[in-house]
Amino acid sequence: MIEGIFVEGLIFSIMVLGILISYRILDFADLTCDGSVATGAAVATMCIVGGLGITAGLVLAFLAGVLCGLVTASIHNKLRIPGLLAGILTMTMLYSVNLRILGNKANVSLVRVDTLYRLFPEAFSFLPQAFASLLGTLIFVLVVKLIMDLFFRTDLGLALGALGGNEQVILSQGMNPATLKLIGVGLSNGLIALSGALLAQYQGFADANLGQGMVVQGLAAIMIGEFLFSSNRISLITLRAILGGIIYKALMFLGRKYGYLIGITPNDFKLLTGILVIISLTVAQTRAMASAKGARKKALERTQSLKEADNA
Repeated sequence: MIEGIFVEGLIFSIMVLGILISYRILDFADLTCDGSVATGAAVATMCIVGGLGITAGLVLAFLAGVLCGLVTASIHNKLRIPGLLAGILTMTMLYSVNLRILGNKANVSLVRVDTLYRLFPEAFSFLPQAFASLLGTLIFVLVVKLIMDLFFRTDLGLALGALGGNEQVILSQGMNPATLKLIGVGLSNGLIALSGALLAQYQGFADANLGQGMVVQGLAAIMIGEFLFSSNRISLITLRAILGGIIYKALMFLGRKYGYLIGITPNDFKLLTGILVIISLTVAQTRAMASAKGARKKALERTQSLKEADNA
């Protein structure tokens, strides 16, 4: 039971990392996630069912997600459409695309084929099946995290971070913000689709409706992680995103298991997630205002001290 929570949380955390790139690093409000996670699940499932193999399924799922992000960024760049609306347009179109990928079926099963979650128990045969799946997923997520940490230490990764902070810095360095948005939003949705590919293998099927509400859930997980500790180091930023994803899934599990005691049903989870995001935003803004007020107070005290010293 607990192992399953951690496995789901780790799979979900890859999607959280993708949302982190668009919403926190690029400051790009992207709703493509709700469609691209299902695209990744659909592509990986059809690759595995079609005999291409698990590795090909994961790689093609990632590339399909990158393509989804490129479409959103291109609509935003070329047509001058706000990022939020561009993401909604792509997400809407992806529902039909995902049905096409699944052979015009609402869902496709993976029960009778080999998936990662059948291979993990074989690879880690010295562990019980649940712990083998947990260890395999943990290794996979840590590899993704390591690659992401290394990428954001490169010149390109630093440029993406600067784009979200101040686009004028990018322009002053002679770089094209539109190109960086293509790369950043593409990478974001590639990770989201990769998460969908893993999720389909874990739950044993791909569904065209898999991504409903994923953006809000991902934002909730990011904010939960940000409450754990503060840092500007990319390795710690990605770590708290992963921890936030696990904690969010744990909270949802507790809600499903014990929510009936206070009248909460699974139908209430989206409402509760939205409330959680609102509360997190309110607390974050309050903390930011308190921090700014404290900084101004210290600055005034230093100024007063310098004046007193000059007068003396």
